[in-house]
Amino acid sequence: MDLKKRKVNPEDDLGFGKQPVMKSQPVINKDGSINVKRTGLPFLNSVNSYQSMITMSWGKFWMIVLSGYMLANITFACIYVALGPDSLDGKSGTTLFDHFMDAFFFSAQTISTVGYGHISPQGMIANIVAAMESMIGLLSFALATGLLYGRFSRPTARIKYSEKILISPYIENKRGLMFRLANVRRNILIDLEMEMLFSYNEEVNGKTERKFFPLELERRFVSILTINWTVVHPIDDESPIKDFTREDFEKSEVVFSVILKTFDDTFSQTVHSRTTYTYKDMVWDAKFKPAFDRNEDGRVVLHLENIDDYELVGSDFQV
Repeated sequence: MDLKKRKVNPEDDLGFGKQPVMKSQPVINKDGSINVKRTGLPFLNSVNSYQSMITMSWGKFWMIVLSGYMLANITFACIYVALGPDSLDGKSGTTLFDHFMDAFFFSAQTISTVGYGHISPQGMIANIVAAMESMIGLLSFALATGLLYGRFSRPTARIKYSEKILISPYIENKRGLMFRLANVRRNILIDLEMEMLFSYNEEVNGKTERKFFPLELERRFVSILTINWTVVHPIDDESPIKDFTREDFEKSEVVFSVILKTFDDTFSQTVHSRTTYTYKDMVWDAKFKPAFDRNEDGRVVLHLENIDDYELVGSDFQV
């Protein structure tokens, strides 16, 4: 395992320079996010808040929206209760809990500007609180609508990558490093360009440094992604990983960074997708099972749930 003679291109370091990987922390996370923690920003940062709300998962997004809605109604219900039992006219409850529930549902009607009219505020202070709540409700729903539209309208690539990266038999009694991907959405992706970077830790003058090398691929470009794409790096004499053993991969904390650029025909915009594989994701002497077949009409059927499927094969080679 001697790559010292290979020329390192600083443009391939993904912006990390020579910083080594520590405790198996990858440069790029599995979900494509960059594995960097930022500090020193104010807690209420509007730019980061908007970015987070746009890019977070749908489950977390709805949890925050519903939690904010419930918190606002509970807060205003407590204010109405604090103003006294005579602050709301038309309430039916007699206990403190009943008064709170009446105030809660009145708040829900006010903040959404529905206003069924069964309960109404009484007194100057209660009317001022109700007026402020309706204004806050209009602004909050406008903000939530904008965030919802931003999430739907933001062009993104939804790519499913195989969980494992395989070292498989390849043409002419060789081996190849392979992973598989497919488009989850029904949109058309054209002009796909794949880049794969290999990085590892190396001791240089008693100091651990990170080295990055691009891997040559069997195919870097695909005109249109119709079914699945098995990306292959041939492990030949020119491959940086030709002399790596399983122990070398683990000791050097090897990471394979995958960067995909493609054109989304639906939005007419270029979109990107990223993922990463570590030495822990490597499976030796295996090959992927077919992920598609044909139905009775002869139409090709792609089974996305089978993208990760592989089987072990015999090995007559040494890497």
